[in-house]
Amino acid sequence: MHSQKILSGKKVLITAGPTQEALDPVRFISNHSSGRMGYSLAKVLLNRGAQVTLVSGPVHLKLAHPALRIYDVVSAREMLAACQARFDETDIAIFAAAVADYRPETVAATKIKKRSDTFQIRMVRNPDIASEFGRIKLPHQYSVGFALETNDELEHAREKLIKKNLDMVVLNSLNDPGACFASANNKITLLRPGIHPQSFPLKDKRLVAIDIIDAIAADWANQAKLSSQSPHEYENMYR
Repeated sequence: MHSQKILSGKKVLITAGPTQEALDPVRFISNHSSGRMGYSLAKVLLNRGAQVTLVSGPVHLKLAHPALRIYDVVSAREMLAACQARFDETDIAIFAAAVADYRPETVAATKIKKRSDTFQIRMVRNPDIASEFGRIKLPHQYSVGFALETNDELEHAREKLIKKNLDMVVLNSLNDPGACFASANNKITLLRPGIHPQSFPLKDKRLVAIDIIDAIAADWANQAKLSSQSPHEYENMYR
């Protein structure tokens, strides 16, 4: 089958952008994610005939296509709920969103006033959407996670691959100049079970998306699924 048609008709779930965790009615905790990577992935997949569901945090991007469904969410818990409703129908899940790891334990009902030099916020852990999918993932389903690291990059990415039952981790590092949230470019390394890490040079995120989708298509065509190999076998490759 031609590589451009391998993913035609496949149902793909993509998360994109940041989440915003409310502190009070006017403030929130978030990050610098633009959503460009997730939206670029969606566009490539749509061009290859996939049916795409895009669950998007707050971004300033637009995308329209007859085979695209977009669900706009704000918080991590909203994003999880939107994804969970579509886990069963999904062939491929790509978790590209920069989901907040923590949220304020309580949200003030009114604007927090400036009354002292310091104040403390108690934070609680947010759900991990990729882990939730990995926990119930069926053998025919394929999942991709992203890892943005600042140190021990490969080690942390391998841990995510195993812990979250992923088929691929897209690793990028804040140590790479020109590859960051606000940039139009990215520099990635792909990690997959049984395959040595594959690194790419810095390039436009639209081209990065093609590299990622090509790798997914190759895995899909070759049935190179994580379920065919134990996490311990993969881990031992790098000892």
